[in-house]
Amino acid sequence: MKKITLCLITLITIMACKEEKKQVERNISVNYPETKKVDTVTNYFGVDVKDPYRWFEDDKSAETENWVKSQNQATYGYLDNIPYRKELKERLEKLWNYEKVGAPFNEGDYTYFYKNDGLQNQHVIYRHKKGSSPDTAEVFLNPNNFSEDGTVSLGGTSFSKDGKTLAYAISEGGSDWRKILILNTETKEIMEDTLVDIKFSGMSWFKNEGFYYSSYDKPKGSELSAKTDQHKVYYHKLGTPQKEDALIFGGTPSEKHRYIYGTVTEDNKYLLISPRVSTSGNKLYIKDLSNPNNPLVTILDHTDSDTYVIDNIGSKLFLVTNLNAPNKKIVTVDAANPTPENWKDFIPETEYVLALQKEADISLQNIWSMLFLK
Repeated sequence: MKKITLCLITLITIMACKEEKKQVERNISVNYPETKKVDTVTNYFGVDVKDPYRWFEDDKSAETENWVKSQNQATYGYLDNIPYRKELKERLEKLWNYEKVGAPFNEGDYTYFYKNDGLQNQHVIYRHKKGSSPDTAEVFLNPNNFSEDGTVSLGGTSFSKDGKTLAYAISEGGSDWRKILILNTETKEIMEDTLVDIKFSGMSWFKNEGFYYSSYDKPKGSELSAKTDQHKVYYHKLGTPQKEDALIFGGTPSEKHRYIYGTVTEDNKYLLISPRVSTSGNKLYIKDLSNPNNPLVTILDHTDSDTYVIDNIGSKLFLVTNLNAPNKKIVTVDAANPTPENWKDFIPETEYVLALQKEADISLQNIWSMLFLK
């Protein structure tokens, strides 16, 4: 009987504490700052559209800055007074505090892998000599040391073909505008000037000589609100200043697209250019890199499909596409005549959706995993 009574008292106490916390939470008041409205009207195709908050678009104005500060005060005035917030934070930290190790991959003479000890803001890149024990791994690149306040993050990496050079992008303060640094992987020293003003870009190496990347012209005014709608592909040759980078595609009105990406095939034989006007659908062009004067050859001149070259064997291209195949299929074609009328089904469309996943095993052999989703 005493045990039952003790359990009841404990249960009542816990329930009372929870109810007290709920009552405290209900009593937290939030004083929302008043948001100014202005009489802004714009005529779009004969229709007047009111936009009373247009003044927010000037993200550099003192008025916008003061509004954000007042909103933060209101928000954290509530969050900081939630009675169980500390308990929730401690519980989440406990759940997240375990070692996380990524799959190893080879670059040059080293095997690399990403690891997080538990609560690090960013994964650290480690490496060890090929064939040696992972226990001998050293820190290669630690993004947590990029800045004291943790506001600089690693935005992407790309090794040269021989693994002796690394191009890696950083983002400052969460910005989409990146910088690219070029590192000697043996000495871990920066090799040349940093590339700046780069947005929505990959980095694709041509041999060990340089790499392709994408960006927009730097906008006038605010980087956060200014319009950027003409993406361009450039080629950076190692050892040369960024101002000498060659414009490859996107510099003319006919080549104007919201997004454009340049990718070099694994054998360094072809450059693939993929322009888009939105996040779905792309055009596709190919250039034989054996001669710098070779022209771009059109594979697709419209954005009615998502079509990509996934691999090649010599001049034989393997493409995955949903052109006239909503569930996707894989086709082959010769790079000399790559337009759709010359495509041949390699893996035909089925009643199931084809999903591809590119893998790279420790021997650097490219492996494609194919899933058919019901």
